[in-house]
Amino acid sequence: MTHLHPKKLLLTKWTAVQPIDRQKHFLVTTVIQPDDPAAAIEWIEIEAVMTKARQQIAWRALRDASLWRQGWI
Repeated sequence: MTHLHPKKLLLTKWTAVQPIDRQKHFLVTTVIQPDDPAAAIEWIEIEAVMTKARQQIAWRALRDASLWRQGWI
């Protein structure tokens, strides 16, 4: 997978390899900043395109090609 940086994930598009609650296409809507400014970013919020349902995931999960594909496929 290409090199990802959490600060550049905002508004990127992702396809779940296995549907999540019958949804496949997601958009990164929020990069969650940690309380400690010196701490690394760990979480993002993704939104399902069709239902607008949101959930938090670890941004590093997007690196796993068995779970996610970049873009809407």
